[in-house]
Amino acid sequence: MLFLYLLSYLSLFIQGVFITLAVAAGLYYLAEIVEDNTVFAKQVITYAVFTTAVIHLCLMIFEEIPLQMNILGLIQQLLHLLLLRDFPAVRVTSFSFLTALMTLAVHHYLAFKYFGAVYYAFSEVLAYFTLCLWVVPFGLFVSLSANDYVLPTTEEKHPLLGDSNVLTDYLSRKSKKYSLLSFFSYAKESILPHRNKKAF
Repeated sequence: MLFLYLLSYLSLFIQGVFITLAVAAGLYYLAEIVEDNTVFAKQVITYAVFTTAVIHLCLMIFEEIPLQMNILGLIQQLLHLLLLRDFPAVRVTSFSFLTALMTLAVHHYLAFKYFGAVYYAFSEVLAYFTLCLWVVPFGLFVSLSANDYVLPTTEEKHPLLGDSNVLTDYLSRKSKKYSLLSFFSYAKESILPHRNKKAF
């Protein structure tokens, strides 16, 4: 019985590795799509913002979820629309960015507090967190590397966005071009095995 118990921990570790690789591959694929199609990515995120706002309105009408959670969710979607004005450039010191981060943290706190006190099925709680809290911020996170000309390169003497941009602040000290896609490309080439084609 002890051996099977130890095997269960080994299998959990292996499953965790596979899930991590699957998430990394998905992020790599999404980063490639977003970098190639920034206009389409902005449209998709805009539709996600409006869909999330409609979901919050429907929750206000049809469910008994507290009103302050739904109003906070609607405020978040308004802030996300403000962030999309300068898409894909994100200014860390902007009012909309800082307020969006703050409201996201408060919304998570209120949601954990409410769903911890009131019983809902796990699938319903997961649906709320996924659709009302995570979809749009995740889309904005993946899109951070969408605009390569925003990122400093060795050819640029002055960054296009100034010093208040998170990417410019971090990457201005670097000599190469970095993005989410280039990070995943580097990880793919340095970690995963390579297959050499035979030349005949």
